[in-house]
Amino acid sequence: MGSDSEAEKTQQKEKERKKMFAISPIAKPLAGKKLSKKTLKFVRKAAEHKCLKRGVKEVVKSIRRGHKGLCVIAGNISPIDVITHVPILCEEADIPYVYVPSKEDLATAGSTKRPTCCVLVLTKPTKGELSPEEQQKLKADYSHIVEDVSELTSSMF
Repeated sequence: MGSDSEAEKTQQKEKERKKMFAISPIAKPLAGKKLSKKTLKFVRKAAEHKCLKRGVKEVVKSIRRGHKGLCVIAGNISPIDVITHVPILCEEADIPYVYVPSKEDLATAGSTKRPTCCVLVLTKPTKGELSPEEQQKLKADYSHIVEDVSELTSSMF
């Protein structure tokens, strides 16, 4: 029985290695394992509360309209040209952004079946209202992740 779990662990490590191999060279700041997990969990919560914009077109439209939030971009997008303009837009609009290794994981967290290039986690829902405690919790999670992302960004330079 022990050999099965060893084989599974080896297979899992191989999957992780392949994910990291497929990451594009512009994927900076790239979230580490811990920050990726935290960020994807935050995306999942935002999807439940309908505070999420999925896909390049929707994200770009929201940024241009002046919506604020956290932009999460997948690092394994091919061709890379699809998302090269998103970080620039984020910087111009003063929106923090971070790359996660896998578009499949990002889609799962954003509760869609199709792999997603990027998502924008809004600070408040576009339609309707959240209860004050839910709003507070989302804001707290948002500020924690933005803090981690800014630390990651500052350590890059």
